[in-house]
Amino acid sequence: MLTLAVVVLGIVAFLQLRIDLLPHIIYPEVRVRVMDPGVPASIMEDQVTRQLEEQLAITEDAIYVQSTTTEGRSSVDLSFAYSKDIDIALRDANTRLDRAKRFLPDTIDPPTIYKRDPFQLPVMEILVSSSLRSPVEVREWTDYSLGPSLLNLPGIAAAEIGGGLKREIQIIIDPHKLESMKFDVIKLTDEIARNNQDTPAGRLQSRVEEIAGRTVGSYQTVDEIRELEIGSTSDGKTIHLADVAKVLDTAEEQRLIVRSNGRPGVKLSIQKQPGANTIEVVDAVEARLQEMRQQSLFPDDISVEPVTDQAGPIRNAINNATAAALGGATLAMLVVYLFLGSLLRTLIVGTAIPVATLITFALMSAAGLNMNIMTLGGLALGIGMLVDSTIVMLENIHRHQMMKSTASEAATEVTSAIIASTSTNLAAVVPFFFLSGLIGLIFRELIFTITAAVIASMVVALTLVPALAGRFTKAEENHSLLQRPLNALTGLYRSGLKKLLHLPTTLKLVLLGGMVVLLVYLMQPFGQLPSNLLPRMDEGLVRISLTSDSGTSITEMERMTSQSEEIVASMPGVQSIFTTVGGFVFGRSSYENANRTSIQVQLVPKGQRDLSAGEWVKQFKKKFASEQIPGLQMRAFVRAIRGLRISQGEDDLSLKIRGPDIDTLNDIGNRLVDELKEVDGLTNVRHSGEETTREMLIGIDRDKAARAGLDSTTIGDAVRIAMDGKTVTTLYDRDRGIDVVVRMDREQWRSPSDVANIQLLAGDNIIRLGDVATIRIEAAPGSIRRDRQQRAVEVNASLSEELSLEQAIRQALTISEKVETPEGYSIAEAGSLQALQEGQALGTILLALALFLVLVVMAVQFESLRNPLVIMFGVPFSGIGVVIGLWLWGIDITMPVWIGMIMLAGIVVNNAIVLVTTIENRRNKGMQRDDAIIEAAGLRLKPILMATLTTVVGMMPLALAYGSGSEMLKPLAVVLVTGLLFSTLISLILVPLLYKHIGNQ
Repeated sequence: MLTLAVVVLGIVAFLQLRIDLLPHIIYPEVRVRVMDPGVPASIMEDQVTRQLEEQLAITEDAIYVQSTTTEGRSSVDLSFAYSKDIDIALRDANTRLDRAKRFLPDTIDPPTIYKRDPFQLPVMEILVSSSLRSPVEVREWTDYSLGPSLLNLPGIAAAEIGGGLKREIQIIIDPHKLESMKFDVIKLTDEIARNNQDTPAGRLQSRVEEIAGRTVGSYQTVDEIRELEIGSTSDGKTIHLADVAKVLDTAEEQRLIVRSNGRPGVKLSIQKQPGANTIEVVDAVEARLQEMRQQSLFPDDISVEPVTDQAGPIRNAINNATAAALGGATLAMLVVYLFLGSLLRTLIVGTAIPVATLITFALMSAAGLNMNIMTLGGLALGIGMLVDSTIVMLENIHRHQMMKSTASEAATEVTSAIIASTSTNLAAVVPFFFLSGLIGLIFRELIFTITAAVIASMVVALTLVPALAGRFTKAEENHSLLQRPLNALTGLYRSGLKKLLHLPTTLKLVLLGGMVVLLVYLMQPFGQLPSNLLPRMDEGLVRISLTSDSGTSITEMERMTSQSEEIVASMPGVQSIFTTVGGFVFGRSSYENANRTSIQVQLVPKGQRDLSAGEWVKQFKKKFASEQIPGLQMRAFVRAIRGLRISQGEDDLSLKIRGPDIDTLNDIGNRLVDELKEVDGLTNVRHSGEETTREMLIGIDRDKAARAGLDSTTIGDAVRIAMDGKTVTTLYDRDRGIDVVVRMDREQWRSPSDVANIQLLAGDNIIRLGDVATIRIEAAPGSIRRDRQQRAVEVNASLSEELSLEQAIRQALTISEKVETPEGYSIAEAGSLQALQEGQALGTILLALALFLVLVVMAVQFESLRNPLVIMFGVPFSGIGVVIGLWLWGIDITMPVWIGMIMLAGIVVNNAIVLVTTIENRRNKGMQRDDAIIEAAGLRLKPILMATLTTVVGMMPLALAYGSGSEMLKPLAVVLVTGLLFSTLISLILVPLLYKHIGNQ
């Protein structure tokens, strides 16, 4: 009944586990973003970015502040330690932002502040398009029909719209008519806004009732705006707004184009609620879309297609990890059957695996974990370890049954060995709970799952297995196919071991010395293997960034983008192409930059293409270069799993140059880029100062302006209204707000001389802008970076597959040391090297700590240090297998490799513990030392081989995996498989030999 209760509890826990791709990773960063469209980057830096930095930099526990400023956009990032509660950090930063708001211009959009939580990324993005409707109609249908329908679904937090065009009321002023009236454009905008107000009118009271009053002054129709009285002529004739301006019910100017596979449309981004299941949310959206189609709620001309879908990668990764776990379990049971030759005993092992797995699910649920590639990977890795203790117990019960002993006596004999081996496994993973930072966030759930699986396997082996074996099995000869070869191998092993134990001491020392020399020699390549912090992931997602010359119109950029899309479409393995011309769209936020395009390419799943994502990018670059699109620069790189990153940006390598003068920074950046381009394996080398634009500078002559009765603010407002327009009020059509924008006809402003003719009202006089200001066009930075409140230029590069992160960083730093910099300027790596070095140092420390704890546990178990030292001597030799495995698989040294080696420290001693424990038991029964060694070695050879092979074959599907998400766990599995195989072979020789001379006397 207890087992049944555990099974039911495990099933309930399993059904409650949420499913996601990764553990919940929240980076300790807070971002503040401010938008003010059309404002040059230099003005945004002075009026917005610096003000934000000054206030945000003193946020409690903030480590550093950095910012990026572009035309109309300021983004400031605050970084904290990983130990900081990010919700508290967000609250403190928000308090500082409130203080900064009073120093910011009135024209900005409301600032947004948020934490860098990958779980806030859209779980699904949809493109809505139409063959008949205008962009305004498509957006309105999406905003008011599709969006609300999806928001009603459980688990959805937001359905945000980007792209398309919004309806807009444009008031296009005729400056000549305005001049004839002696009417100021600023006064006109104030008049339009002032007449669009509803105001309270007090209460109407009587003896029996009370009615609240409201004065209705807001515009109800566009005609009311046209008929607005703005003044009168000298002869008393009323002047309406339509007399001096065209009032158009139209669409906003198109500054951004969004399309998927060539179809323009509107992007709808679906965000899930915290704690919601990603797959369930996406499935619910797809089901609702299908339901709307079936109920004819979709107009015939409307097309809805997914752009991104986080459920797909999650399903693939989960399916791959599940297949690896099930494959490992099946192979492990096959090994058990081949060794035991009993279907009944194999079924007992087969029962132990799911029971232990369900216990693990219950522990995961209690710890608040979700189902992701790390927890499922932990289960897949733990499958082989799950049956280790079961095999030791089952084999010993079978042996005792053949000797007419009871199952309880057999269980008692190996209980201490099972507890000892489990304790060493746990001791090896204890250091992982000291993991901090990004590595801790990524791998802590993996370690917890493996730990839970090991504990569950011990509980099952000590309770359920003896009960089942004692009840359902009986003494019977082993008729397995391997029995005869195993008997022969056992005989050879006994005789060989007997000869080895009786060799002269000199020869034994020579043998041990040779093995140590071999260990040192073969471990040398370990330090020469390429090193990265995390494995390269291939989700088939490629990002292409296109940049044209400054001043390129959106129409011309769209033409060049279309040519680029044709090249992408001609490449093999392309599943979908999503393009944003003129900037980017994220939810309801957008950033406009007419000379930039972003193309996101989703390749077909990994198993369905011949090229890796990195190879695809390499071939695409060659083809793009051969097409030669004039005036267009292209960068292409592989995007990692969404939400997983080790640096601030998307580039692999980043160097920051800090200093006071932007021109000097750009000069240093140019020299550094030229040198880095010569490094083989570095691609997309550029620096942020290369992003330039042309800026129109209007220099106000303060004396002339003052004599005319004007100031810089009045002049600036008038010029901005004339050239870019100003949203002065809102017209409500039912519950839909429509911006009312006042501007002049842009066709009038084509050159600085045209701009000089903008008319300004100074009292009763009309003067030209050129009379009080000079106008010129100059080059200006398109992007201004700041780091720690100091101007900076960032040099970025991507890595090809043949260059490791460590090699790239060291070469880059060597080059940077040769680049001369003036006093007050510095070049520093942006953090990847520090993260890599910290990861390697942490791996070394944790490995040493794991070895120490394993030794302590064994010393307590054996109540001496002699036997633990004998057992530990074989651990370093597992490193030979690790190096061979990494070389054969072509795997770099990454954090999963270090984690595998640390886990290996606790696993490789298991076989030696069982062997030494059996030797001790035989000696306690009166056997001589050599006889006890030979007897125990012969008895334990079979269970040792069984335990090793079941562990190895249980992990082999993961070591050979190729599908989505396998890159993160494959290195760990390879280390465990190859290290365990080699250490077992060595331990079978070394442990008996060393025990004779060092073990308890």
